[in-house]
Amino acid sequence: MSTDRYQSPLSERYASKEMQYIFSPDMKFRTWRRLWIALAETEKELGLDISDEQIAELKAHQDDINYEVAREREKVVRHDVMSHVYAYGLQCPKAKPIIHLGATSCYVGDNTDIIVMTEGLKLIRKKLVNVIAQLASFADKYKELPTLAFTHFQPAQPTTVGKRATLWMQEFLMDLEDLDHVLSTMKLLGSKGTTGTQASFLELFDGDQEKIDRIDPMIAEKMGFQECYPVSGQTYSRKVDTRVCNVLAGIAASAHKMSNDIRLLQHLKEVEEPFEKTQIGSSAMAYKRNPMRSERIASLSRYVMIDALNPAITSAVQWFERTLDDSANKRLAVAEGFLATDGVLDLCLNVTDGLKVYPKVIEKRLRSELPFMATENIMMDAVKAGGDRQELHEKIRTLSMEAGRNVKEEGKENNLLELIAADPSFNLTLEELQDTMEPARYTGRAAVQVESFLKNVVSPVLEANRDLLGIKAEINV
Repeated sequence: MSTDRYQSPLSERYASKEMQYIFSPDMKFRTWRRLWIALAETEKELGLDISDEQIAELKAHQDDINYEVAREREKVVRHDVMSHVYAYGLQCPKAKPIIHLGATSCYVGDNTDIIVMTEGLKLIRKKLVNVIAQLASFADKYKELPTLAFTHFQPAQPTTVGKRATLWMQEFLMDLEDLDHVLSTMKLLGSKGTTGTQASFLELFDGDQEKIDRIDPMIAEKMGFQECYPVSGQTYSRKVDTRVCNVLAGIAASAHKMSNDIRLLQHLKEVEEPFEKTQIGSSAMAYKRNPMRSERIASLSRYVMIDALNPAITSAVQWFERTLDDSANKRLAVAEGFLATDGVLDLCLNVTDGLKVYPKVIEKRLRSELPFMATENIMMDAVKAGGDRQELHEKIRTLSMEAGRNVKEEGKENNLLELIAADPSFNLTLEELQDTMEPARYTGRAAVQVESFLKNVVSPVLEANRDLLGIKAEINV
């Protein structure tokens, strides 16, 4: 490993090898050659004088790319596409005259970008589905475990641990819907020439409009796509990059929200992310068990959300049929958006696969707040015992404030039940009041909602994607 130059944390620490390959030079240049073969085959099938021997020669050298030749040539001509055309031509002397025939640089560059983003979305999709699957198992396991819910991070009516997980899951499912929509609409640029008019093909095919109309659909089919964008300038619309990166930003936002909740729960000692036996939480405080993976999810997710601004602005400032101020920004923003999102999802897979729940801590905190949550039920029981609802409401409000002061100002335990039992207006004993303190009585339909959500919403998605399930994430650090 080189230590004397900058190394991207995305490749060294966060992104998977699989995602790194999708955005690698080898993937790019192999795809260029596949596109040149598809173009040559299409032109031959439409009647140009291209031989089977030339096509066979191109295919024979599709993958053994002479990188050094291309690099040396680029130093001379300062043009990456023409450098690789030259290198390919040296390997394929018979096919050399017809490589890149009628095309412009964006034929290989832009079509490859679409292909690479499509493959990246497929990998993101696979990991996203597995995050949903792991959360589904977690939600099902803890669907009935009562826990204190929070609004404004203040104690609120109880829910269940499993129900809370469905809130995370639902947002990831929304991301999956968005991803599937964008993935289903990905189209190739095709081969439309320098300003998108296909003028070069008009010349090549002697003005035969019918043959020219067939070029893009034939190339798309050979490259595994349904169609090409019907019109373009020299490039495909950079709005495509915006749509793709917005999907990544949506996933990042959902992951960030989940990671925040887990970090807060770990502070409360109710739920904890995985912690390795030899893991060190702090260089000074040996007892620390920091939620570093959830923190890393949040950190990378923020990067992805902000990164999505790059393609949006780039799309907005393109001039007419093409400018080149997109290129350097696009190389960074799109690739790093995918690499960072890949890292986020690997962390999500790791965290959701090993979430540790502490029921005793959860119960203790819930019971300390439950008397406040139960005041409505207590009041109804007191009314049944002959009390006046309006008077009881004021009394229970006053006693609740007193119990709250005892907790916050004096550090005492919540003694609301004792205060109510001591007030004859309620006509309830302490034992009767304590009998009402069963946490499951106060979680409403949470468990039923989890079951319904898993059965009617999540299970069909997982069943439709069962061939993608079962992957495990490798965390580098």
